[in-house]
Amino acid sequence: MAKDTTKEIFSNLVKEALALSNSEPLLKSILDELIVFRQSFAEVLAVSLSRKLASSFLSRSQLELLFTVAYRDNPTIVEDSAADLLATMERDPACRSSLEPLLFFKGFQALQAYRIAHVFWKSNRIFLAEMLQSLISQKFSVDIHPAAKIGHGILLDHATNLVVGETARIGNNVSILHGVTLGGTGNEVGDRHPKISDGVMIGAHAQLLGNIKIGKGAKIGAGAVVLEDVPPHVTVAGVPAVKVGHPDTALPSLEMQQDFTRDVDSRPISKSSK
Repeated sequence: MAKDTTKEIFSNLVKEALALSNSEPLLKSILDELIVFRQSFAEVLAVSLSRKLASSFLSRSQLELLFTVAYRDNPTIVEDSAADLLATMERDPACRSSLEPLLFFKGFQALQAYRIAHVFWKSNRIFLAEMLQSLISQKFSVDIHPAAKIGHGILLDHATNLVVGETARIGNNVSILHGVTLGGTGNEVGDRHPKISDGVMIGAHAQLLGNIKIGKGAKIGAGAVVLEDVPPHVTVAGVPAVKVGHPDTALPSLEMQQDFTRDVDSRPISKSSK
């Protein structure tokens, strides 16, 4: 994601905020504070996230300072956040402006807060990272371990009750709906969580458990329980999940077509494959 893109996103946010202030004057003061009077997309993120996550642990001003420094020292996460915002706008039909994910969509907000927690984790500021994880869970009902690795262009749609374990890996341009678990299978230690490749779409309440790999462009049906590797460009569904066909597009995460019955092969699934 180029720096010019983050500047363009910031410019669009300001334009939208000014237009909304004209049509909804009661919102002018908060839009000015959060967006119009700011100097960059990074500053907007720091201000809006600190406002959401302020608590008895850390005040809004303390969090804003922490986040501002994190963005200054790690500009790539600002670029990742811009890619996430664009992904949300492009894939979520309920999204009508760039203001909405920034201010209202807790999937987007939780993901950006995780990105800062991940920076702290990598810097060995473990307690601070875990504190942010706890705040994110309390505020957004989204539990992403700060050690997990997540790419860019991610859509967390609705996101309520999403769980992402410590050794989980998520590639680029992935779409995940609410209630999904990327978890372990028990109390094992070490590398124990799923690895999600680029372009994967995971339907609502799917449970992916163990150190399994989901191949590029795969599609996981809603409510599936996935316990084994899924090859690239394959659709799986059911409990336990079995192959039911192939997505009709190379990257199903971009299309957000959740009806996996459209992917069903013409031949029936044999009893031995169930």
